[in-house]
Amino acid sequence: MQRCLKLAGLGTGFTAPNPLVGAVLVHEDRIIGEGYHERFGESHAEINCFQSVKKADRYLVPASTLYVSLEPCCHYGKTPPCTERIIREKIPRVVIGCRDPFSEVDGKGIERLTDHDIQVVFPVLEKLSVEMNRRFFCFHQLKRPYIILKWAQSGNHKIGGSGERIFISNDYSNRLVHKWRTEEAGIMIGTNTALVDNPELTARLWPGKNPVRVVVDHRLRLPDSLKIFDRSTPAIVLNDLSDLKAGNLHFKKLNPELPPVPSILSALHSSNLLSVLVEGGRGLLQSFIDSGIWDEVRTITNQELEIQGGISSPELFNARLIQTESYGSDTISYYRNLKP
Repeated sequence: MQRCLKLAGLGTGFTAPNPLVGAVLVHEDRIIGEGYHERFGESHAEINCFQSVKKADRYLVPASTLYVSLEPCCHYGKTPPCTERIIREKIPRVVIGCRDPFSEVDGKGIERLTDHDIQVVFPVLEKLSVEMNRRFFCFHQLKRPYIILKWAQSGNHKIGGSGERIFISNDYSNRLVHKWRTEEAGIMIGTNTALVDNPELTARLWPGKNPVRVVVDHRLRLPDSLKIFDRSTPAIVLNDLSDLKAGNLHFKKLNPELPPVPSILSALHSSNLLSVLVEGGRGLLQSFIDSGIWDEVRTITNQELEIQGGISSPELFNARLIQTESYGSDTISYYRNLKP
């Protein structure tokens, strides 16, 4: 199962809104096949695992145990159900990391296997398996994207000057942030950050997929000349006035009956964004913290920089420090929300 989880992680940034899944086929303590879900819309982990078995080992398949980090799917989506392939391969025993929270599966895959006299063992390394797919579980159980708040701050806890862009983090941290961007479905900023910084919000410093660009622009006052509107990457404009789509640019109207943060999350959930990295200014970041609806915070602190005046960092509370890393002048701190 540990090997399954390691394989699953190789799909990070490419499978959303599908989960990360790894599969290993074992015959008498020898791995004869393995695979993972590599990209959304393509074959699932179990299928790739079966297809990896060498011709000389094919006869061993019906006497082997299949390990998979998440309950096999049993419905028709972009691909056929994995349970049917498992049944067809005459697998006698399946070991599962954790149950799939998606309503189309959620125990039905396990039931389908047991109905065909396949021995099912689960959960195995359940906590690690759920952690691997924490974005997927959040999306389906809480009906919202997994939210990661990120900001860079000076040693005296300032995130910028007044009305001007200040580069705070060093080159290594900048590259790491671009890696983070490839791992999430969307990246979000507010109106002021778009106007002052005019960011590209791409992962140009790291190989991988660009996230969907999201900007909160309630009154639709941002000019078309901004980089986030260059159409090179899909963009969503959350606003109070318009709901229309033009190519890969989507103006999505917020629900006025919901509080600000829940209305944003509802719109992002309906846009099928599994996770969002929030890189906005203090106002947007603080609104998520104050609402209590966030999952991770990542701060980059340049210990060698002080900014006089300027904008103070968001006030973080109800947070648990997980770990810190230091790279030259920068210290990166990772927090998780203290759930009630």
